[in-house]
Amino acid sequence: MFAAPDAILLLPCNGRLIRQPSRPLARDHAMQLTAILQDVMDSSREGDMKFPSTHVTSLAVLAALFAVAAPVQAGSNVDPVADAPAQERGSTGWQPFVSLTPLYQGSADLDRGGDFKVGGAVVRGGASRDFGGGTRAGVTLNYDYLDYSFSTPNSLAARSPWGVVQRYGLSLPISFAVGDGWRLGVAPSVDWFRENGASTGDSLVWGALFSATRRFADGNLIGLGVGAYDGIEKTSVFPFLLVDWRLGERWRLINPLASGPTGPAGIELDYQFDGGWTAGVGVSYRVMRFRLDNDGPTPDGVGEERGVPVFLRVTRQFNDQMALHLYGGVVTAGQLRVENSSGNLLRKDDFDAAPFFGATFIGRF
Repeated sequence: MFAAPDAILLLPCNGRLIRQPSRPLARDHAMQLTAILQDVMDSSREGDMKFPSTHVTSLAVLAALFAVAAPVQAGSNVDPVADAPAQERGSTGWQPFVSLTPLYQGSADLDRGGDFKVGGAVVRGGASRDFGGGTRAGVTLNYDYLDYSFSTPNSLAARSPWGVVQRYGLSLPISFAVGDGWRLGVAPSVDWFRENGASTGDSLVWGALFSATRRFADGNLIGLGVGAYDGIEKTSVFPFLLVDWRLGERWRLINPLASGPTGPAGIELDYQFDGGWTAGVGVSYRVMRFRLDNDGPTPDGVGEERGVPVFLRVTRQFNDQMALHLYGGVVTAGQLRVENSSGNLLRKDDFDAAPFFGATFIGRF
């Protein structure tokens, strides 16, 4: 779902424009990217990696292969310096940034009875700095607020299985240039995911993302990484892919915006219009795990929502520092789960496709 933790480090900025290759060169890059991705997927099959098993469309399956997104509890691990316009890099001092995303997911029927809807907001803020010599670092504060509304009774409980869920935490991304376009990054983070009334100590999730990316002379970027997180009765280790690749004069293949309502664990096809407008269509995979209220229907238990957002994005880039991203789409392959305090499954139910809408404002100062 929307407020799931972000699973991407060193994500390229969707709003920043890079030099556009010629059409023949773009075709060569597309073929090169296809070969690289095929090698990644072949390696995944040889290693018998497990991907999310859901009744999704072939496009959603493709996105899952690109993102290799396991249930994650990570911080907001975008490298804010990498996202900054080129002319700001190397500047002395810290560069603050902030993003605000109001979101709404419409009513969806649960397969075994009842329905639910969600509204809320996602906030990110912090600062970044280029220390010179290819070293960049930043600090990001994370806050999510989700207000779930269930019909009663429903298939998960005689009353609402959970209500307001909040996430707050901190991440510290840092990356190093190592030559020939390569960059290594690490982003340790600590977050708390809890329904109101849940134990703070039992809601802690901590871990880190590690990545290696290569940016080519024409601006194209591809990379791989691994994340490892522990907390809320689960330990997760997962690989992921980073991509920012020109397919033509106006087309790009990218990861979705990390601070947006869909999260970055997916793939998006972006088209650049004139006048500062871009649009994209994409798909992602989201998971949200959180500790439940001590006095709720499942005391000190675990709630989880997962789904596959399929979306359309329209962006207006006002200048190098400010952009507005508008989203609309549908969450498919959705499922809600309730576990006991030890993480053992008690109840689960799939939900029908649910419409969602969101808007992300990003400012750098």
